[in-house]
Amino acid sequence: MMKFARITCALAVVVFLGLIELAASSTMPAPGTSDAASYAITIKDFQFSPRNLEIPLGSKVTWINKDEEPHKVAEINDAFTSQPLDTNEVFSYEFRTAGKYEYFCTIHPRMTGAIVVDPK
Repeated sequence: MMKFARITCALAVVVFLGLIELAASSTMPAPGTSDAASYAITIKDFQFSPRNLEIPLGSKVTWINKDEEPHKVAEINDAFTSQPLDTNEVFSYEFRTAGKYEYFCTIHPRMTGAIVVDPK
């Protein structure tokens, strides 16, 4: 009977601690998560859409290639460069510094775009 009481008590403690952990995880963000906004730029018909984008500081932008041809996104001052993106492949970059970022496709240089990062 004493062994059963110990097991029951130990089980109750484990359940209680599990409930505390569940409650804490529902009110606190998980480590490494961010409240930053996300934006998408579609690459289609040899164009970036939208071509110009204004975003708040800390936002993440994802380029999605919807063309049948590969594209490679690069910022003119080397702030970021993607790998060559085949159809439906993506490249993401988080903007941690305010300013204007002009970019183009290194494979098709007539394809250009710009992102303005607002410091607020």
